[in-house]
Amino acid sequence: MPTDDSRSSDCVSGRGGRVVWHCAKITVAGFLTLALCAACADLKQSRPLLPVREYERLIVGRLDAEYVGTDNCVAKCHKHDKITDNFRHSIHGEQIKPETGLPLVNCESCHGPGSLAIANLDDDPDLNDSQNKKCDTTKFLDIMNLPPQAQSLLCLKCHTAASTPVLALWNASAHAMNDVSCFDCHQLHRGPQQKVSHDEMAELCYGCHPDVKIENNLFSHHPLREKKMSCTDCHEVHGSMQDKLLRGSTPKETCTRCHMEKQGPFAFEHGDVTENCANCHTPHGSVNNGLLSAALPFLCFQCHGGHTLDTTSGAKQLFVNRCTDCHSQVHGSDIPSPAEFGAGTLRQ
Repeated sequence: MPTDDSRSSDCVSGRGGRVVWHCAKITVAGFLTLALCAACADLKQSRPLLPVREYERLIVGRLDAEYVGTDNCVAKCHKHDKITDNFRHSIHGEQIKPETGLPLVNCESCHGPGSLAIANLDDDPDLNDSQNKKCDTTKFLDIMNLPPQAQSLLCLKCHTAASTPVLALWNASAHAMNDVSCFDCHQLHRGPQQKVSHDEMAELCYGCHPDVKIENNLFSHHPLREKKMSCTDCHEVHGSMQDKLLRGSTPKETCTRCHMEKQGPFAFEHGDVTENCANCHTPHGSVNNGLLSAALPFLCFQCHGGHTLDTTSGAKQLFVNRCTDCHSQVHGSDIPSPAEFGAGTLRQ
């Protein structure tokens, strides 16, 4: 962790004249600058909300900011704002209440302490409206201009692995490592529905994965565009130990969550391709039936050679153009049964 050992000569008075001193600037993971104090005063007031952390004052760069509470934010500035109404009816504003025993969430849980932002506002909200006075948003934490990792930290301080198990692998996930933040998918002020709905999931993902959208528009495809399934049926978007953020421990385990008849185990398996359905199938879409990555028989010829057909009845001609005309149980079988044709039984 790179550090700057320079000491600040500026001191901030705390309760009872106690002084905050010896503040060294430290860069954490290259994206968040904190001021860690060797000796710090007590907080100027008790924390009104559990999710609020003292380091948020330090991120803003002002240790003299105070928490004023949502009531002050709403009364003085945001009384008639749509974002206020949307938040009140959201899962954060409506379901997390004191009686639940859960940490409370309000404006300052994410935006940081607001006393400096409303310092120039009048106590009379009507007067503020008539004079078009607004809070000074430059005194808040500039969320949208934070790096993606720092944006996600605002959410992860409450949504820990213990309280939200689905996020246990987030920091090591492909999304987090590619600068995707919580705010890229979740918008807290848009209305009651803060989770991404089943119907809008695919279009949201297509924003970053246009190649998948192209594949899903091919002739053979999973029913995403018909709204019968969503990306999260196969992918754990918040983090997975598996490649491609798959939900199952193997591609086959992911696929057989729906295609249970292909699960097995079978006495006669399909060799080395058994655990990875993607050896033969293109899951997001294909020009071939059954999401096959190539047309039959050419798909089979990638691993197998062709062979002649000989029947017990001595038939001279038997024309088939697909391996599956005879080998119908390609996913596995418990019975090595021969195929029956009008020209006789195929010799083994």
